[in-house]
Amino acid sequence: MESLRISPKRVKVINVIVIVTSVVALANLRAAECRRARVSNSIEYNAISCRAHSASITDFGGVGDGRTSNTKAFQVAINKLSQYAKDGGSQLFVPAGKWLTGSFSLTSHFTLYLDKDAVLLASQDIKEWPVMKPLPSYGRGRDAAAGRYGSLIFGTNLTDVIITGDNGTIDGQGSFWWQNFHKGKLKYTRPYLIELMYSNNLQISNLTLLNSPNWNVHPVYSSNILVQGITIIAPVKSPNTDGINPDSCTNVKIQDCYIVSGDDCVAVKSGWDEYGIAYGMPTKQLIIRRLTCISPTSATIALGSEMSGGIEDVRAEDITAINTESGVRIKTAVGRGGYVKDIYVRRMTMHTMKWAFWITGNYGSHADKNFDPHALPVIQGINYRDMVADGVNVAARLEGISGDPFKEICISNVTIGMAPKAKKLAWTCTDVEGISSNVSPRACDLLRDQGPAKVTACAFPPDNLPIESVKLQKCSYRKSYM
Repeated sequence: MESLRISPKRVKVINVIVIVTSVVALANLRAAECRRARVSNSIEYNAISCRAHSASITDFGGVGDGRTSNTKAFQVAINKLSQYAKDGGSQLFVPAGKWLTGSFSLTSHFTLYLDKDAVLLASQDIKEWPVMKPLPSYGRGRDAAAGRYGSLIFGTNLTDVIITGDNGTIDGQGSFWWQNFHKGKLKYTRPYLIELMYSNNLQISNLTLLNSPNWNVHPVYSSNILVQGITIIAPVKSPNTDGINPDSCTNVKIQDCYIVSGDDCVAVKSGWDEYGIAYGMPTKQLIIRRLTCISPTSATIALGSEMSGGIEDVRAEDITAINTESGVRIKTAVGRGGYVKDIYVRRMTMHTMKWAFWITGNYGSHADKNFDPHALPVIQGINYRDMVADGVNVAARLEGISGDPFKEICISNVTIGMAPKAKKLAWTCTDVEGISSNVSPRACDLLRDQGPAKVTACAFPPDNLPIESVKLQKCSYRKSYM
């Protein structure tokens, strides 16, 4: 066969084609790399507000080595970013790393965003925790009569604040505080992980909270609050590590949260004894939805015991409790005053419980000796329906106050499977009034049986609360620093 011959002219053309093809391929490769870089440098998240300005904590000297204190870096960054409050707001990005910090305060129209591999480590240097006055509706600290340490993430008199991330972590390193609390070495009440006061339009979402020194999430004297996608983990014997505690707040939604703690998973509050009565700010219009709770010594949802400013219109649904002391618990006492009314719970599943339902008017623990012994709480309009449970020791313990019965209690379409070694008396009821329908084992006589035809007797409101109208926006962070 005659060998193939290519003319010099054709060789030149082929070389040009090869060069052009290589250049195009290289350009496409670089473009693809740029696209990948843009994707990797762009973070998207859902929020009540998006921001016009962005910065990273590293822009302000932050060091994520787990040893260097970043308290000053966080506060300088937030103070600097506060200048954009009226110019589209700002967001502070916390990248991967371990960011040791003490207490710092947020600003309005601001987003704190934690990368999926970012960990805020709470400092164990008490000098990095400022001391604050007691809350006016409490009159004293809960651990000690004096004041309290400021929370790790704090804010007051703010609007439009978002604390979120790609499931980034806030680690309270609580063992230091728990040990000193048990030893009686703390002069002030232990700090919370997140506390926002006198604020509105708040979002706390998509985070993991570990080992809080005290309560985890505490909005107080605030309104229009969304808490969702939060995982809270603390040892089940850790003291007072409540999950989420809305306190004298209005229009709140808590949803899609998983909580393992040493205290109540959600505790609804509104002030303590005479201080709460005088302050007079109730918690109302509260939604709790799709909550999973594990707390062997406390409640899935607790109302009180600090309820002296009142609690009303609480709607809880699609709740799962596992190895938890009680499903729904109302805690109050003579001297509390206030009220708990219009409470609605439905579609709750409980596994391995001490009590399914517990209402007590004998919960002591007063702020001081100055409470009014004539201040009796009003408990009425308590509705539980469409629930199942297994492994329960006592179906219900309902204890009102002599001369002040708890009224309008309604329990319907509830099946409670008792544990093999359950108490012989499944229901104990004193000083309560109400009705029941299709409840097994049969409810106590003080809850008059309405028969199986009344399985829908207990109300659940059909209307939406204002917080349901809040729409989240698709926001982004592109690492375009100042």
